[in-house]
Amino acid sequence: MNAKLVVDDEPPLVDTHFHIYTTDLPLARDSWYKPPEDAGADRLIKLLDDHGIMLGVVAAASLHGEYNDHVRDALRRHRRLRATAIVSPDISVYELERMRDDGFVGIRLMWRLLDNPPDITSPEYRRLLRRVADLGWHVHVIERPDRLPTMMKEIADAGARLVIDHMGLPESGDGLNDLGFRHVLAALDRGNTWVKLSAGYRFKPASSAPLYAQELVRRTGGERLVWASDWPFAAFENRFTYTEAVAALTEWVPDPAIRRRIGGRNALELYFK
Repeated sequence: MNAKLVVDDEPPLVDTHFHIYTTDLPLARDSWYKPPEDAGADRLIKLLDDHGIMLGVVAAASLHGEYNDHVRDALRRHRRLRATAIVSPDISVYELERMRDDGFVGIRLMWRLLDNPPDITSPEYRRLLRRVADLGWHVHVIERPDRLPTMMKEIADAGARLVIDHMGLPESGDGLNDLGFRHVLAALDRGNTWVKLSAGYRFKPASSAPLYAQELVRRTGGERLVWASDWPFAAFENRFTYTEAVAALTEWVPDPAIRRRIGGRNALELYFK
């Protein structure tokens, strides 16, 4: 982020990735982090309103595993929200249909932190991916570069849409030659894939985020890219702000017309049809 904070006069219409949780929620057995403070739906809605953002998408937090009750409650109370969920591959189609009616629009596979992730080629996961496709949902992923091609192939074979977190979160130091980022570009070229411009503060180094964002815009013209804040910035709560997240879009995408497409139309088509 530049020292001078620049916030566009026309804010994004949709924030496509944030989390909501409170400190009293049950944590998953393999949770990587314990939130230090509440980041509930009411606080989130105030942030959206304060920044002129109309709509939002709750990203399932791996901290809570398959516990989605608090997200379901937020969707029922705030119809301006949509969400993804972490679910068991054995979940029934009837449960998924109820979740769809509540406002869930996809599942999240956050396997990057797992040394031994589930087998996405198993019959159970192939069935789940097919059900996701049949519902018109998407699969929201963050995965290690060496395992990403298999995940992408299974999702594509099932006919589901793919949404990739945080520009693939390059970490190798190889710049645009980062293996994971090359997989992201290849997926975009094949189609039926969307990428979130988000969480640049998590990059190593953070100053490299504009490089990846601008390459994604160059390759796509802004199509199938969406913007997200990643609030409440888990493990970075006191080092990054929502205003900085909004300003990052202006820094990464200087062209106002492309910025409107990324911050508005693309997200509406993906999450709010």
